[in-house]
This record gives sequence, structure tokens and C-alpha cells, in this order.
Amino acid sequence: MSAAELATLARSQGKAIEELAQQLAQAIHRIEWFERQLFGTKSERLKVLQNTQQLSLGEELGSTPTQEETPAEERTVAAHKRRRARSAAAAEAQGESVPFFDEKRVPVQTIPVPNPDADGLSADEYDVIGEKVTYRLAQRPGSYVVLKYVRPVIKRIDTQTISAPPAPQGVLEDSRADVSFLAGLITEKLDYYLPLNRQHRRMKDNGISVTRQWMTQLFQRSAGLLEPIYDSQFDSIIASRVKTMDETTIKAGLKGPGKMRTGYFWPVYGDRDEVCFPFFPSRGGDCILAALGTTHPAGSVLLTDGYAPYASYAKQVGIINAQCWSHSRREFVEAQNADPEGVLEALQRIGAIYEIETQIRDLGLEGDAKRQYRQLHSKPLVGAFFTWVDWRILQHRLRPATPFTRALHYVHERRAGLEVFLSDPAVPLDTNHLERVLRPIPMGRKNYLFCWTETGARQIGIIQSLISTCRLHDIDVYTYLVDVLQRVGVHPASRVAELTPRLWKKHFASNPLRSVVHTLGP
Repeated sequence: MSAAELATLARSQGKAIEELAQQLAQAIHRIEWFERQLFGTKSERLKVLQNTQQLSLGEELGSTPTQEETPAEERTVAAHKRRRARSAAAAEAQGESVPFFDEKRVPVQTIPVPNPDADGLSADEYDVIGEKVTYRLAQRPGSYVVLKYVRPVIKRIDTQTISAPPAPQGVLEDSRADVSFLAGLITEKLDYYLPLNRQHRRMKDNGISVTRQWMTQLFQRSAGLLEPIYDSQFDSIIASRVKTMDETTIKAGLKGPGKMRTGYFWPVYGDRDEVCFPFFPSRGGDCILAALGTTHPAGSVLLTDGYAPYASYAKQVGIINAQCWSHSRREFVEAQNADPEGVLEALQRIGAIYEIETQIRDLGLEGDAKRQYRQLHSKPLVGAFFTWVDWRILQHRLRPATPFTRALHYVHERRAGLEVFLSDPAVPLDTNHLERVLRPIPMGRKNYLFCWTETGARQIGIIQSLISTCRLHDIDVYTYLVDVLQRVGVHPASRVAELTPRLWKKHFASNPLRSVVHTLGP
């Protein structure tokens, strides 16, 4: 074999070895990811990286070396006496009142307990000098109530005419469901994650015979009543200067025998603490344009993760795309096994930036004072972080790509978006506030699993938007739904915004409309 052939063979083998090395690195990264999912903590806190005692996949329990425990430092404190707190259980055991519920909302039935020492005594032989109260939490087999409206039919003697009063009008025409049942059906499905099939089974066990199709129709018709309120709330969010957006999956619509299509909710969070969950059948960038439109207030900011279509949309409509520091941090967490020391330093630097935000919250800074504090304390830390990122990228420029280098390039490419918060005090550091409020969607996925149609997914998005916004404004969801389901049909269409949770709390929360069942005894 000639020298030229040997050189060609060596180059080809070297290339093959390099490709195999990259494949091996990727496989190791996947295995490490699965180890973290199976055995590691789900928290992304810095202490995760410092847990050197965490077992790896395949390690034996006895193989981890033990370390001698260092004695804890001791300090002297001034001697003092403190009265021991009595537990609630001890107080209750002695018959004392231990309230653990809201007496205005929870029905209470009083059960008198006779005093055996008074047996055989007349009323003038003892005095009642007080009483002691003990509470017990109880539950009836079912909480459903059937309202029986009895309407007398009369015949006038003089005119011989027969008449009867009409049945009370419900919020759904020609439906035997009271508004309280509609509100309970919706709340249990989307706020307590109890699918309609489980509610149906519970009703059957309590002697109520209805069909699941009827319950589904009630849900759909209720969503239709609430849709104008959802639209008004979405308009309020679009009018916000700072908006946060994300996306999450939902199975909706049949794709084939036994297969469901994957659709997406695109939750949008406004600067008035309102959220909406518009549904689209794909994750394409055109969905952002369809949801947000092209008109925004001056100086608008869209805060997102690093998904490229968000940046493309912001450039297209001329707004600022701020980037999420939490997602950037997550990139380093995923690379902790590739370069533990480098990842630890990255997380420490990012943690210092978050510490400044904690100080801002503790000081209660807003507006220009918040901006100045960030400029004084956060800006130097951010600048030092990106200087360090550039230096580490330069170090790895001739080495094969690793999860750590990919994390470095991720933040390097998004530097402009990550620095937006420094000059705009209304921009949060991350999208965590939106991720917290969209949790009901994945929680619901684990319970009701899917939607039969895309229309059903849109209806879930409509109602979930109002429920999640109620939670943001500390509004009782059931009370709100009972009120607006009755009010929306008679409220002026031009003032439908007053029925959104944020404004409803201001206008109607003090005296909400109730169901007739609210006035009945337990």
C-alpha cells in the first residue's frame, strides 16, 4: 500500500473515530439525563451540583466512600425561658374551640351533647355556666342537591281559565342543570383535575342517572357563554406593554386509529396579572402572529424562552424580545456532567444576579428606583458573566462540541435579549411567573389526557384562562363562575370587560349573584 493510500486511510479512520466519539458523547449525555430523571432531584438549585453522595446508575450502595462527619460549630446563646405552645390537638382534647374552617362558607350542624351529671335533676337544681365546643370534620356521601320546583296550577272560578307560573329560567335554555351545577362541573374538571368520566361515576354512585354526553354538552355550552369574557381579557393582555409568552402541548383531535394529534396552547401573560391560553394546532411561528397580531403599544417587550420564532416575530413587528434567564440557567444544569466545574461557576454567577432581584423585592423597589438599582448592582455582574462566557468559548473553540459548549453558545447568542431587564424595570428576569400559572395544563393532561377535538381544546383554553386569572387575583373560582354565568347574558356587551376576573373583583365581588341552592339549608 502506497503512502498516499495510507494517508487517505488514516484520514478516513480519523474522521470515523471523531464521529464515533461525538456519538458516544451524545449517548453518555442521554444516559446522564435519564439518571437525573430517575434518581436525581428535580430541583435546579445550586445544591444539586454539590451532592457528591448521589449514586449513579449501576453503582452499589456500599461503593460510595464515607466521609467523617465534621463536628458542628458551637456558639453560646443567652439563657431564656419560653412558654411551651399547646398543640391544637391538646386543646381540642380538652374541649376547647379550635377553628380550622371558614364559618361563612362551610355549613355547620350543631349537635347538643347532654351532660350525664344532670340526669334526673330539675332545671332549678343546676345552672348552666358556660359551654365547651369541639369540632369534627365530616362528609356526606354526595354533595349534589336536586331542586324541586312545585308550581301550582290554578283555575279561576269567574273566568274558568287555567294557569301555572313558568319554571325559573336557567342560564342554559331548556336545561335541567342549575348554574351551581355548571360552576361545580367546570371547577372540578379544570381547577381540581377531575375529568368528566370520574364526575359521572361519582354521580352514578350517589343515585343520579345522567349521561356523559349531557355533561360534555354542558361544558361546551358554558364555554360558549364565557367566550366573550375571554376575548375581552385577551384584548386587555394584547394592550399590555410587557407580555410573556410560552407554549405547551395538548393532545387534541384524532390523527388516526388510536392516535391523537399534538396541538399547542400558547399562554400569554399581561402586565395586569391576566393570562390567556389560545390554542393552535401547531408550533409554527405563524401561531405567534395569529395570537398577538401586529399592533402593540410603544416600547412593547415580549419576554420568552430561546425559541427562535419569538425573535423572528419581534423583529417582524418591531418590538423588543427579552430572553429568560431561567431557561439559560437550565441549559447549564443539563450540562453539569460534561464540565462540573464550569457549570458550577456559571450557576454561581447567574445566582448572584438572582440575588440582586431578591434584594429588590425585599426593598420594595419599583419604577426608576428599580432600574437604577439594577444598573448599579446587576449590570456589572451581567457584564462579567458574558466576559467569562466569551473566554470559555475561546478556550473550547478547537474542541468537539459538548453540552457545556452548547450552553455557552446559547447564552452568547441571546445576550441582547438577556440584557433587556437592565434598562426596563417592568421586565422580569425570567418567565417563571408564566410557567407557574400554566401548570394546570400539564396537570390536566395527566388526568383528562386529551381532547377529542380541537374545538374542545379551545374551550378548555377559554375556561382555563378565566380560572387561572381568578387564582392570580385571589378570587374564589366557584363564586366567580356562578356569578358571571348568570350575569353574562344580561350584561351590556359594551361593558363585557367588567366581567373579566380583574375587573369583576372591583365591581361585583362584594355582592355576587348566587344560586338558589345557596339560600337553602344543608
